[in-house]
Amino acid sequence: MKSLPKPFGRMGPGMGQDDSINIDELWEQYFQTGDQEIKNKIISHYLYIVGIVVKRLMPQYKDYSEKDELMSCGVLGLIDAVNKFDRSFGVKFQTYATVRIRGEIIDYMRKQDWAPSSLRKKISSIQKAYETLEAEYNRRPTEKEIADYLGVKESVVQKVMHKTHMFNLVYFESLLYEKESEELLEPAKSDPYQKIEKEVMSEALRKLIESLPEREKMVITLHYYEGLTMKSIAKILQISESRVSQIHSRILMEMRMVLEE
Repeated sequence: MKSLPKPFGRMGPGMGQDDSINIDELWEQYFQTGDQEIKNKIISHYLYIVGIVVKRLMPQYKDYSEKDELMSCGVLGLIDAVNKFDRSFGVKFQTYATVRIRGEIIDYMRKQDWAPSSLRKKISSIQKAYETLEAEYNRRPTEKEIADYLGVKESVVQKVMHKTHMFNLVYFESLLYEKESEELLEPAKSDPYQKIEKEVMSEALRKLIESLPEREKMVITLHYYEGLTMKSIAKILQISESRVSQIHSRILMEMRMVLEE
């Protein structure tokens, strides 16, 4: 893991932004001179974006990674954004930087060993059981039905689903980042085939979400649209945080199967 750049030290969400700085003037000076001191001031000004991104991801990753590691990754992403930003991109720096910061963090998370081979085999068996039962019943199978099909206890299926949460989440976040990056950072490279692919994927996900039971729709809405944590969602739905995680993991598994198709 790369160390945190020395000029910035340790910081938390909300730190870094200095409203007294005329950031537009700093950018103008930096584009003209490439001065390192000016660059450091720009980076310091935008450190608050790192805090925002990490705060958004932290509830999902809190059991698997230290906050300081994610902050370090985020700062590296911010530095990369400043190095590569060009006004010809046609987007605000904050938007560009947010994508780069998320990408750096997701890349780090993706390199972690979330699912050893034994867990991957269990995930695969559950996915195959799900697909078989869905085709047979013409509906989404329950966890009990999956457990009965596999000849194991329902608690075993739930336990595996809980463990697959991070595995599926990193996959889904990675896919979203790649699509977001393509559209935002490389619009000139888009082609009709990519547009069709995006429309097909979006429609497939929309149909999947519409078919979800009301409680599962609530989990998706509250988390991805309202930005609530699993803990907050658990309080609203009056169920355990672990159960919310299981529901979220199941939905992610279904989304993953849809996207892979």
